[in-house]
Amino acid sequence: MKLPDTWHIVWHYMLTLYRQRWVLRDRRRLEAWQEKRIRRQVRSVRAQSAFYRAWWAERPEDAWRSYPVIDKSVMMEHLDQLNTARIGKQEAMELAVEAERTREFTPTIGEVTVGLSSGTSGHRGLFLVSRRERLAWAGTVLAKILPGPLLGRHRIAFFLRANSNLYGSVGSRRIQFQFYDLLDPIEEHVARLCGQQPSLLVAPASMLRLLADMKRAGRLPLHPQKLVSVAEVLDPLDRRIIEGAFGQPVHQVYQCTEGFLAATCAHGTLHLNEDIVYVQKEYVDRDAGRFVPILTDFSRTTQPIVRYRLNDLLTERREPCPCGSPLTAIERIEGRCDDIFAFRAAGGDRLIPIFPDFITRALLAASPEITAYHAVLHAPDRLVVALEIDDTCRDAAQAAVVKSLQALCERTGTVLPAVDFEAYRHVSGERKLRRVERRFTLDSEWVLECNKEREGKCALG
Repeated sequence: MKLPDTWHIVWHYMLTLYRQRWVLRDRRRLEAWQEKRIRRQVRSVRAQSAFYRAWWAERPEDAWRSYPVIDKSVMMEHLDQLNTARIGKQEAMELAVEAERTREFTPTIGEVTVGLSSGTSGHRGLFLVSRRERLAWAGTVLAKILPGPLLGRHRIAFFLRANSNLYGSVGSRRIQFQFYDLLDPIEEHVARLCGQQPSLLVAPASMLRLLADMKRAGRLPLHPQKLVSVAEVLDPLDRRIIEGAFGQPVHQVYQCTEGFLAATCAHGTLHLNEDIVYVQKEYVDRDAGRFVPILTDFSRTTQPIVRYRLNDLLTERREPCPCGSPLTAIERIEGRCDDIFAFRAAGGDRLIPIFPDFITRALLAASPEITAYHAVLHAPDRLVVALEIDDTCRDAAQAAVVKSLQALCERTGTVLPAVDFEAYRHVSGERKLRRVERRFTLDSEWVLECNKEREGKCALG
């Protein structure tokens, strides 16, 4: 790593720690600080991005909270005019696709790193990150997830579907960074892990679960100082098994194409990274604290993120975190809005939303013998549940699952779809694991409209 790059990362590492300790001490001070940063960002973006200049029209900068919202489809359609590096979408897409094909992720356009999102929603998005932003990201991430001080020695094992210059930036003489391609055979991963003996293990929840199963079977002599789950929703069942196998809590990083959005504190609570991004909450169930985040990132300028609606569903934490941070605490990430189930209302054809967490709780409450599951709603009247369970318990567990789901439907005033069962199978790396998944399309405004109609009481609180 070049010396200037190293110092840039160290600077942002120290800046992040400084803000956490001195600047972001209370909520009022945090919000005042955010407002200044966002207005400065809006002025800069308006001057540099032709898309945003037209999108916002003549609205004043102090009205930024009411600027029209964008999403992935809008961003991708207008990427040529939206980005400030004057990079063409076609050129960026060709480079990113070629990197995916060859598994060589180092090429850039100038100093801008180009990558593709995983495309779990069916629409792959491009991300553009400048050298300055890449190094700032590395310093911020290290400050939030390293199990010790930056000047210590760390061995990081990082599992993901695709590598990037973004991730490789964290390597240095004191930090040994190794990327593990999820598409490689698990036997290769085990051999490399045993040789590296990472102090920090970062991987999607499904890979951590696979490694935990191997460790319980005595096939993986690994003792990392810290575990971090990324890229997938951390299911409570997987969390319990992973923590039991490794004898330590699982931390989380909430990172997506749109930015580094949240990380867990020392107490294991997931906090929004409101020192680099502002999150507005579009509630779908206010009483329960469920919301869709609308992001304004005041740290990125190459591909500005201003009033960007994610497709994720988050739940606020009701109790304050013992760490005392003013950053918003998140109880859980439930998954994508597209995975909210839709059951028919009892006595009618109207569809009622059932949140992923309700399905998870119903399945886990059905039988302690279930060690993995995958619930897929193919239509309002057809649900397929895959279970990992000993064959001697399978019939009883399946009956218990139907009973538990029926109880949920009675409480929500809905009709249980026909339930089919199959054996559980998931190959890590083929696709992101979504324990609860809906595979038919509904109007994108369906949940929000239902919420407005029923005043936030369209399902259990």
